[in-house]
Amino acid sequence: MIIQIDKLNKHYEKHQALKEVSLSVQTGSIFGLLGPNGAGKTSLIRILTQITEADSGTILFNGEALHPKHIYQMGYLPEERGLYKKMTVKDQVLYFAELKGLSNSQAKEKLKYWVDKFEIKSWLGKKVEELSKGMQQKIQFISTVIHEPKLIILDEPFSGFDPINAQILVDEILLLKEKGASILFSTHRMDSVELLCDHIALINHSEKILDGNVKELKQAFKKNQYEIKYSGQALTTLELMQLVETQMNDGIVTQLFQIPDGVHINQLLQSLLQEPISLISFQEKLPSMEDIFISAVQQKNLTN
Repeated sequence: MIIQIDKLNKHYEKHQALKEVSLSVQTGSIFGLLGPNGAGKTSLIRILTQITEADSGTILFNGEALHPKHIYQMGYLPEERGLYKKMTVKDQVLYFAELKGLSNSQAKEKLKYWVDKFEIKSWLGKKVEELSKGMQQKIQFISTVIHEPKLIILDEPFSGFDPINAQILVDEILLLKEKGASILFSTHRMDSVELLCDHIALINHSEKILDGNVKELKQAFKKNQYEIKYSGQALTTLELMQLVETQMNDGIVTQLFQIPDGVHINQLLQSLLQEPISLISFQEKLPSMEDIFISAVQQKNLTN
């Protein structure tokens, strides 16, 4: 494990930001820290990056008690972006790289790689304030990863990105993972981590309410629902299923069904094959991260 957090607590005056939060981030994985704004995600990250201190609890980094030396092995992209507007792009990136322990010559070599990769040579002499928000985001990202940290912490990394640049960032995150980096990804937009994260933890009102492998959680929270798309006459096999919702678009019917306990999927398939319809698709409907979050909150409320 690159990160092991045990029973972390943090108070700000009368507000408890974190309550007995424990979680582990596997080395070489993408870990999603999910939850609504104000849930405690950023408080946890600020403790991890040693901007603030926890009231109690422990953090291990690669098996060692968290220490200031570990900052040099981290890259942190904060939600509140922190570039110096009057500095040029080149000076800015080199400055941050040297703060993280690179020599000037090493920083210049690493910068050349990112200049070629993002095709930003024409930006180097510009002041940050002259760049668009999307361009500034790219520079902030480069400044976060230029020293090749073991742990990359991204707090709302897609904020302000258009869809094209967001996809560029997704591709880079996945490539960094392939190269061995561990990535902690904090966001309140649960849809943005569906395809990225290996593991997630859900934080709500300062408490961790759920964590685990993404695929396993989807299986654990599924509701035995199936989506059918077809054209033609209405289905007559409804006695085997409970209709949840129906949508129609350009003659294509999309229906979501709940299959009762005791009904085997093979029975449903055999019935569908006898229907006078043109079957387009038939697939199990797995819950989204938002669905899982809502279910986990409801279960937590029932136990309180």
